[in-house]
Amino acid sequence: MRPHLVVALACLTSGSAIAKPKKAKARTKPTAKHHLSSRFESPPDPETTPAVRYGEMSAADCQAELGKRDIKFESATARGVFAPVRLTGPLHGVEFHTDEAESKRETSPYEVGDCRLVLAMDDFAAILAQHDVVSVRHYSMWRPPPKSWPDDKLGSRHDGALALDAGRFTKHDGTVLDIVKDFHGAIGAKTCGDGAGPHPATDKAKELRAILCETVTAHLFNVVLTPNFNRPHRNHFHLEVTTGVKWFLVH
Repeated sequence: MRPHLVVALACLTSGSAIAKPKKAKARTKPTAKHHLSSRFESPPDPETTPAVRYGEMSAADCQAELGKRDIKFESATARGVFAPVRLTGPLHGVEFHTDEAESKRETSPYEVGDCRLVLAMDDFAAILAQHDVVSVRHYSMWRPPPKSWPDDKLGSRHDGALALDAGRFTKHDGTVLDIVKDFHGAIGAKTCGDGAGPHPATDKAKELRAILCETVTAHLFNVVLTPNFNRPHRNHFHLEVTTGVKWFLVH
């Protein structure tokens, strides 16, 4: 495995990308076989990519950008989250929600996202709209940390509400693209690029792959994990803004 890929994977599993006050504990590193086909990229001009630009934003600048885009949101309170917000409307006509009852969404912790993630989701929604998607069902953005979590510690990934776990996409005509049923990948398989593709290549599988790889090409998220990564990701795309880095990892 290339040295820079090892470093990137270490960052992915450490949970310490933005935890400057106190570093998060290192997490168990996934087995190497799950990363042999990972696509690691360190572009020559990372500062021009959306993910890197968003990751470097202050909370005030990020919320100002939400306002410029006319994104409907309200500020939230969430331990470990740098700039917590709650969406109160769609993004480019696309609704993002969990499967929780509508009455619970207004207070659900899983519907809280860091402002910087929401900007990336807004760009993602523009791609989804081109595929006639009107609704995304996800498992979570923020996952509340344990009670022992220090008040001054910022999280990364789900601890910091910087990752979206998207499971199902519903189109305007009612067609549902369900990752667990329709992605048709395999652990260790290549996700995007030459030689990548679903097996069998059904219409739903090809559209899911197109959505994903268009998103990867646009550099909206630093980390993109799919069912090709490992079994825990068999039913969703993990889409993450990783602050403080200038690389991209896809599997």
